[in-house]
Amino acid sequence: MKIQIGVMGSAGGPISAAELELSRRLGRRIAERGATIVTGACPGLPHAAVIGAHERGGQSLGVSPALSREEHVNVYGSPLQPYTTMVFTGSGLMGRETHNIHSSDFVLFVGGRSGTLGEFCIAYDEGKLIGVLTNSGGISNDFTHIASIVHKDTGSIVITDDDPKALVDRCMDLYLSSAIPSSVAFNRTAEFPLRKPRVTQETRG
Repeated sequence: MKIQIGVMGSAGGPISAAELELSRRLGRRIAERGATIVTGACPGLPHAAVIGAHERGGQSLGVSPALSREEHVNVYGSPLQPYTTMVFTGSGLMGRETHNIHSSDFVLFVGGRSGTLGEFCIAYDEGKLIGVLTNSGGISNDFTHIASIVHKDTGSIVITDDDPKALVDRCMDLYLSSAIPSSVAFNRTAEFPLRKPRVTQETRG
């Protein structure tokens, strides 16, 4: 099974051409590292990352808030293409966030508004490996401060970088080289010793 990397970020609001390009570069590198990109199947920065991944021959998983293709497009105004696969959760925008995080081995954040903040909080609380693309708009430069003021050791590791390629590489290399589970939520390791499932890596380019 390929590594699945979540990309969460601003779906709307003011988004500059430079911020869209940063997201595309993030997606391109995810594909080059042989991973599957996971998003909330929304417009904006996550969609730009998906486009970038497909430009490099990558695969994508969209986690939709909708019940069906029709609702996804007509109610949520979200794209179906160019996703490889899409899951229709029927959970709505907020409910979908949990599925998004659980479907990702680690999560990268770009830009961001209140919805992205919710996803960050879920990932942080569940002890995920988190990467933040700083200087990418929205609240991207505030995530580490938010993590510091909650005063809660969840086991989450937060890596920041303002270069998309470097961020993907740093997170991927740490994930592959360390005994980092995809989640350390609930700290039940005494009852269930951590076993990291085997993952495969395909490198392109």
